Amino acid sequence: MSQDNLIKLECTQCKSINYHSKKNKKKIKNRLELKKLCTSCKKHTLHKETK
Repeated sequence: MSQDNLIKLECTQCKSINYHSKKNKKKIKNRLELKKLCTSCKKHTLHKETK
């Protein structure tokens, strides 16, 4: 897995980085937003891609 495709997902409420994922940056130009379970908040929140 190359480092270019790795992204970090950050919780929008508590700002903690909980997930790492990969995406095809050639096909998906905008930032990824997923609703995931946050371990700090202990509820499902929106996670956005960070740098």
